[in-house]
Amino acid sequence: MPKTKVHDQLQKWAGEYGPIYSLILGTQVMIVISSDTAVKDLLDKRSAIYSSRPQMYLTQDITSGGLRWTLMQYGETWRMIRRTAHTVLNVNASQTYVPYQDLENKQMLMDLLEQPENFISHVQRFTSSFATQMVFGFRTHTPDHEYIKQVFANVHEAVQLSHFAGILFDTFPWLRELPDFLLPIRKHARRHFENERKFLVALWRNAKRSINAGKIKPCFSDEVNRLQEHEGFKDDIAAYMCGVLQEAGADTTSSSVLAFMQAMILHPKVQEKGQEEVDRAFGDNLPNLKDAMSLPYIHACVKETFRWLTIAPLALPHCVIKDDEYMGYHIPKGATVTLNTWSIHMDPDRYPQPRVFDPARFDGDLTSASESANLADGTKRDHFGFGAGRRICPGVHIAERTMMLSVARLLWGFNIDKAVDNLGHKVLPPWDDFADGLLATPQPFQAKITCRSPERAKRIRKAWAECQQYLDKDFQWLISPDEIVSQ
Repeated sequence: MPKTKVHDQLQKWAGEYGPIYSLILGTQVMIVISSDTAVKDLLDKRSAIYSSRPQMYLTQDITSGGLRWTLMQYGETWRMIRRTAHTVLNVNASQTYVPYQDLENKQMLMDLLEQPENFISHVQRFTSSFATQMVFGFRTHTPDHEYIKQVFANVHEAVQLSHFAGILFDTFPWLRELPDFLLPIRKHARRHFENERKFLVALWRNAKRSINAGKIKPCFSDEVNRLQEHEGFKDDIAAYMCGVLQEAGADTTSSSVLAFMQAMILHPKVQEKGQEEVDRAFGDNLPNLKDAMSLPYIHACVKETFRWLTIAPLALPHCVIKDDEYMGYHIPKGATVTLNTWSIHMDPDRYPQPRVFDPARFDGDLTSASESANLADGTKRDHFGFGAGRRICPGVHIAERTMMLSVARLLWGFNIDKAVDNLGHKVLPPWDDFADGLLATPQPFQAKITCRSPERAKRIRKAWAECQQYLDKDFQWLISPDEIVSQ
């Protein structure tokens, strides 16, 4: 098992050993499933026994204090949190957050117009501010906002701590008995948890004060506050219920937007075709989410982005809670079950020339990611970027809509081309290299971003100027978004 790019090795073994195989890692049995049919048969159809998580000593118990609900083992606490998340993130409830998406996206367009060289910061600000408003009820309106820096630092540090060292602690449990002076990484993990816990609890208590004062706009914290009053759980749990959702929404979505921008640099013909579609649909008018959702090529570009750069190449591990049989194999209780998303997405039989960004793979497919995941035939599913079974990402509807809006507006407003270095040479982005760990994020890259016309630049400035009526002097929301929806 390599220290880096584990997904590449598991893909090679899938080619050698087939769609389901097992590894013995110390005391741990790891079942790797690398086919759409096996995912449907096990994680979806048998979700009652495949929806737990394995014990992750360093990643969950130490780095997260057992509070990161995406890594919690199946049980009543996880079910309570999942129900709450579904209440505010389901396809109907997600309409509430459209004004937040719209405003934050318009600021991103304005920022790209004014400072295109800082596009990575602008994308991260956009997704982080939207997630923060949706979860905690406030905006982060500048890229250098201390909150944004802290969120991304927390996520990236947690991912690094969870990687190879995390696997070692789970593979060889006797390592856990060693004293701290022999395990500096465990001391590091404890410090990380304490810093992150203080950060998230402070955010949560600030949100509660705003809720009690009647000053908060619709957000996830409001629902968690009602649940806390009813259930009586501690602030630590409430803080991580909210914080994990915010972190995931900010980091994964920004990675997908940046991956799409890389793809446009590498595949200018795709960019031209996408621009032709948005031009036909909108002319010089700024695209809106409702109409963008009906554009087939934009749909295809979003699906292909989720496939082409798989944000979680090995998803998050599942755990089977009782013995099972499949294809003549015995799957023992307690085994870790890994959804080898990367291998499925890079299967040349399913996706010819898989490292080519080709939205034509999804011609005519207007299903949402959630609808596609629920198809009875797993071979017809578009991609597996949001996981499977009861552990499928609860924010799938919002993440997909954020991408639809971003792709349509970026194509409408800008040309995204190769950067040029000091010697006049065009610079390719490191498209096949990404940060390693539980999450795959594009490495920093350069791009030349220019507005497509003076008229569209004017439209962007006008759209952002019109947003000011909704914001106070601190750039926070003045009114509730449902007032905008009803207009």
